[in-house]
Amino acid sequence: MKFRIDRDALADAVAWTARSLPVRPPSVPVLAGLMVESTDGGIALSGFDYETSARTTVDADVADEGRVLVSGRLLADICKSLPSRPVDVVLDGPKVSVTCGSARFSLQTMPVADYPALPAVPNAAGTVSADEFATAVGQAVAAAGRDDVLALLTGVRIEFEGSTIALLATDRFRASLRELPWFPNDPALSTSAVVPAKALSDIAKSFTAGGDLTIAVSGQDDGQSLIGFEGSTAAGTRRTTTRLLEGEFPKVRQLFSAASETVAYVGTADLVDAVRRVSLVAERNTPVRMTFSEGQVLLEAGSGDDAQAQETLEATVEGEGLAIGFNPTFLLEGLQVLGKPMVHMSFTQPSRPASLAGVQEAGEQPGSTFRYLIMPVRLPS
Repeated sequence: MKFRIDRDALADAVAWTARSLPVRPPSVPVLAGLMVESTDGGIALSGFDYETSARTTVDADVADEGRVLVSGRLLADICKSLPSRPVDVVLDGPKVSVTCGSARFSLQTMPVADYPALPAVPNAAGTVSADEFATAVGQAVAAAGRDDVLALLTGVRIEFEGSTIALLATDRFRASLRELPWFPNDPALSTSAVVPAKALSDIAKSFTAGGDLTIAVSGQDDGQSLIGFEGSTAAGTRRTTTRLLEGEFPKVRQLFSAASETVAYVGTADLVDAVRRVSLVAERNTPVRMTFSEGQVLLEAGSGDDAQAQETLEATVEGEGLAIGFNPTFLLEGLQVLGKPMVHMSFTQPSRPASLAGVQEAGEQPGSTFRYLIMPVRLPS
């Protein structure tokens, strides 16, 4: 194997592929390796940890074809440090030499025969804007669980229904729903998949160079439980798969249809800042209290002999005033992904979930693009 490649193209491709490698030393040592293959059309780099696979192709000047397995993390660190010069990669016996200008590295190879085959990508289901999908995923995962004991709740349910994709997540204390358009290959497509939230977030962020993202979903009868994503870059193509979570996802969609009795509009940035300030005195698992009345919302935290804080913000309030408490961390995580200058907050009663949505101005009705539900915390009497 022998090829020459642009330094930036190699570093970018190696960094993207290495993101699928195990962070800790794996029980199967070869899974820490990155497969490098050179062919007539360029080079391909692959990584796999039995859960997530990644493969990218990059243009290169190939003198000799071949393939080799080397430490992925080490190769990524080396490529980041190389000067801005062409890189020559040559397999020499049991080692691979990486030369860039006057810098030269020699890497020990790993047994190629022991490396597992990457899973086959399911059939393509359709395409979506890569940037829009990344934004949608960033909003949806805000409500995903982080406790591996409830593994299914650490996932995001993706529903494919005709020309719409819906992403839902919940950790039992909050829930999110994000919808966006896409272009299915089959207009009658109706299926769903529960994808690990962390893997989905990492994948979505890695395809933000613009253009379209192809999504492939395994069918019920093809013997797989995978979702795949493929996109193009200036230097080549990227393709990744991840294993789905199994089980019956909670039926959270119906929670978003509750009729509101009180609606409030508050500036998003002002509310974020105020919640951060007053929550400084909120002890662990204690709420920030929000009291809505005509023209304002009062935020309070702390009580009794403990430190206390309060702040008043302008608000447009429609309906009866109310007092309600929220976990400040959960509240902030929802506010920070709204992406709009105003937050539309709707309430049924202080003991029921509140709904947050982003709008451009007070009085505007929120669309169905993104909604975030948050369970209130019981306030002391």
